[in-house]
Amino acid sequence: MGEEELAAVAEVFRSGWLAGAGPACRRFEERFAKTVGTAHALTTSNCGSALFLGLSVLGVKPGDEVIVGDYTFPATGHAVLQAGATPVFADIRPDDWSADPASIEALITPRTVGILAVDVAGQPGDFDAYRAIADKHGLWLFEDAACAAGATYKTRPAGSLADLAAFSFHGRKGITAGEGGALVSDREDLIARARKLHTYGIEPAITREGSGALPIPEFHELGYNFRLSDVQAAIMNVQLDRLPDLLSARRSVAKRYHEAFENLPGLDVPVELPDREHPWQAYILTVAPEIDRDALALRIREQGVQCNFGTYSSHLQPIYGKKQTLPVSADLFARHLAIPMHANLTDDQVDRVIGTVSAALPS
Repeated sequence: MGEEELAAVAEVFRSGWLAGAGPACRRFEERFAKTVGTAHALTTSNCGSALFLGLSVLGVKPGDEVIVGDYTFPATGHAVLQAGATPVFADIRPDDWSADPASIEALITPRTVGILAVDVAGQPGDFDAYRAIADKHGLWLFEDAACAAGATYKTRPAGSLADLAAFSFHGRKGITAGEGGALVSDREDLIARARKLHTYGIEPAITREGSGALPIPEFHELGYNFRLSDVQAAIMNVQLDRLPDLLSARRSVAKRYHEAFENLPGLDVPVELPDREHPWQAYILTVAPEIDRDALALRIREQGVQCNFGTYSSHLQPIYGKKQTLPVSADLFARHLAIPMHANLTDDQVDRVIGTVSAALPS
């Protein structure tokens, strides 16, 4: 964040429109849709609300099953539960940690209505394979692109790879307003329906600006308040301008980490597949089985360098009932270690991370 973002916020203050779904939101929606290669975008309060809205407009209902890539923050599975359906988790590939197409196909039942595929740490999975499975079985395909702004799959932007996609603008993401999200699609009907639901079931107030009458909306269905404020949208418009530079900075850090860790015994570096551009929302090392990952993390933290586990093996979380056995996801959940990754890291800070992690490994 910098002076450009502050100036954009000041402009919104002067406009008098601070609430959600206003002019700044509309400007960002138009620009973001072009950036991710879709016809339409809808700003939301966060990615979780975008996921829930997407499932709602796709018609998900109680009794349905949705196949979800297992290695993800549980917001993905939670959205399925919130829609009244059952998440069924697919095991992941060991290289890029995305949902394994073979696992997806094996999980399809007569109750399956769709596939919710996650761009893990921002790198898209094999969406050509996902689409082939979805088309074969008459399912919809939804991309959880929470971490993926700026990523590509076979030259196509993340967000344009499925019937719908949801993005996050949380503070850890590549572009951010602290919080926020977006739902994108080429289907006007889905976004129009989501736009009504995200404003309590009526059209947003901006659609009534300049009316010659006194329009009084009527409520015919239950909706929600999932709007992004214009203050946040103003920040996002600046962040979108900065996206190429922010991505370049993250990729530079990832390159230095690769060079430092790729030949270091006890650690495996993350993979960027050759037909994709990785946005490096996170940089996650895989610790060798013989090394205690948790003890290693504590040694690193003791030196003032933050680190954490990668993300969740969702099927192990108690809320989902622990009914499945997904060995690849469970193994990586126990061995992944995320180290500092953001666009503001200085060369000295990257050196410090590299030196601290290397020194903390058992000799």
